[in-house]
Amino acid sequence: MERLQKVMAQAGIASRRKSEALILEGKVKVNGIVVTELGTRVAPSDKIEVEGVEIVKEAHVYYLLYKPRGVISTANDDKGRKTVIDFFPHTEERIYPVGRLDYETSGIIILTNDGEFSYLMTHPKFGIKKKYVAKVKGVPEREDLRRLARGIELEDGWTAPAEVKMRSFDKKTRTAIVEITIHEGRNRQVRRMFDAIGCPVDRLKREEFAMLTTRGLNAGEARELTIHEVKQLRVLAETGKIG
Repeated sequence: MERLQKVMAQAGIASRRKSEALILEGKVKVNGIVVTELGTRVAPSDKIEVEGVEIVKEAHVYYLLYKPRGVISTANDDKGRKTVIDFFPHTEERIYPVGRLDYETSGIIILTNDGEFSYLMTHPKFGIKKKYVAKVKGVPEREDLRRLARGIELEDGWTAPAEVKMRSFDKKTRTAIVEITIHEGRNRQVRRMFDAIGCPVDRLKREEFAMLTTRGLNAGEARELTIHEVKQLRVLAETGKIG
């Protein structure tokens, strides 16, 4: 027996938090009866309906995509732009991106139909680290890098401490390559952090997601995560250590 909201999240209906909201709103039925108790447990044989549609329990799949620039990190786009889902034309499962990379940012993004896994990978409390490499306009001073590392005050609050490293800089072109590792995922966070120190981002790539890298992939290519990698990511989220 498992909690109803966990089963809904695992089925890819919504995040666990959103699934809880759907339950409280009376939009979920178990065996034909509306359920509004968050502690409700269900068996594999129970019939679960969300807003009148029965949950179909698919086998979970996990993919790593090297997202190119100029691609939207959503399941669909009302402006007709290319989305990360377009790279999986032969995937039968209803997958969606884990978190987002903005339109002009390239790099690692995971796609899955496992809502519980997605929650573990994206909620800041689990501390999953993401390493970005930014080409910025201007050469940050040491104190600027320290500010990024300590935390920057943005319009939506202070950022958490980050790991920051200057990779290289060019005084003639007034550009620099800076590596920054964060565990949050606010909208355009890295770009806004560099804007705050007066060094706007020219190009941005997410090089690492936990222990995953784009090694062996070209932009636009994808691969399935191995069973071991999925297990490692779960253990990392739950214990803070690679399993």
